[in-house]
Amino acid sequence: MEKRQKFSSRLGFILISAGCAIGLGNVWRFPYITGAYGGGAFVLMYLFFLLILGLPIVVMELSVGRGSQKSSAMSFNELEPEGSKWHIFRYFTMAANFLLMMFYTTIAGWMLAYFFKMAKGEFEGLDSAQIEGVFSSLTSNRNEMLFWMILICVIALLICSMGLQKGVEQITKVMMVSLLAIMLVLVARAVSLPDAMEGLRFYLLPDFGKMQEAGFMEAVFAAMGQSFFTLSVGAGSLAIFGSYIGKERSLAGEAVSITLLDTFVAVMAGLVIFPACFAFGVNPGQGPGLVFVTLPNVFREMPAGRIWGALFFLFMTFAALSTVIAVFQNIIQYALDLWNWPLKKSVLVNGVLLILLSVPCVLGMTDWAGFTIGGKNIMDLEDFIVSNNLLPLGSLVYLLFCVTRYGWGWDNFIAEANAGKGMKFPAAKWVRFYLTFILPLIVLFIFVQGYVSMILG
Repeated sequence: MEKRQKFSSRLGFILISAGCAIGLGNVWRFPYITGAYGGGAFVLMYLFFLLILGLPIVVMELSVGRGSQKSSAMSFNELEPEGSKWHIFRYFTMAANFLLMMFYTTIAGWMLAYFFKMAKGEFEGLDSAQIEGVFSSLTSNRNEMLFWMILICVIALLICSMGLQKGVEQITKVMMVSLLAIMLVLVARAVSLPDAMEGLRFYLLPDFGKMQEAGFMEAVFAAMGQSFFTLSVGAGSLAIFGSYIGKERSLAGEAVSITLLDTFVAVMAGLVIFPACFAFGVNPGQGPGLVFVTLPNVFREMPAGRIWGALFFLFMTFAALSTVIAVFQNIIQYALDLWNWPLKKSVLVNGVLLILLSVPCVLGMTDWAGFTIGGKNIMDLEDFIVSNNLLPLGSLVYLLFCVTRYGWGWDNFIAEANAGKGMKFPAAKWVRFYLTFILPLIVLFIFVQGYVSMILG
């Protein structure tokens, strides 16, 4: 059996784990809901929930990975009490990782397509309706979407095939540092635009009136949901990176670094979007429309907009691709852990499988556009299954596995989380009580809330 690969540096581990968490939700969801729910007031609430909801589960997932030295395919087998059935959960995490990639690769492909379109100057001289038309024509063109989706998959697979240190770690490091640098340049440009201060005020000044308007409980649900989903917990995607690190440093400090980096990118995205939208009188909407329709309209108005637009979509491509590489690495490691396959075989077999499974999402917008379940097309359905089902339920499993004596148990979890130097995870009685009895209820509440909003929405 091959010796388990390790990260060559702590920075590599933090950047890659953050890269897994930093994705499209940071850019097209966070700024919008922050603006809608009272700006700075919402950000404070979001940070509070991040601390009490997201962070503990990140520490748990990393602990299970490091304690077992395995991906989620085998981590429960290594750590569970004899005779228990926690290891069945591995099928659940494997399904979650595949399902996530079945739609995420298509959206990542859109980002790459838009980078090239922007760089080539395709948006120059177009009016608002024509800019919207570019997106409509991309999302109704099966072959074009398949091309970009397959290209994203092939890039990620090639990087993963180079191994953990030489491929995944080195290239993700460069991408993440570039992402942060591009972001700072874009923020500097956005805040120097005329009327940018209006946008900053809207985004960052606490406005409790607006929070009341939107409904205080609505704002609480939105902050809870965003803080929970932004870190990609529950699918074992972070556990894998825990399995690649040594015991030199405790895991609470590492989880804080990952969370801070993820939050930094989300907040900075708003610093690009709101000043730019306010400067040109464009409404910062939500979802794909914000990125593919609103922002190209903004860049069209901006001096040297083609360059700024290309930089923005390069940043978006890196954000999406870092998640794709991280999850692909997880999927590839499954076969290494489960069946001792050589790396190249796992890359090849899983690569073919991932590309084939990503095709229905593209077809769901083109040839099979009439096919819906509960009013959702294939992409929305896959997203709903992952975001509203597999991630909350997966988080619940990690949580219960770490705190109950029927699983790995509190003492084992605390010993693993706090091994090494650095910030320690609090082992106080009240913390244990909160994690055992209150946090599982909050996670269940988030899970139920997803269905409630779907039914009412």
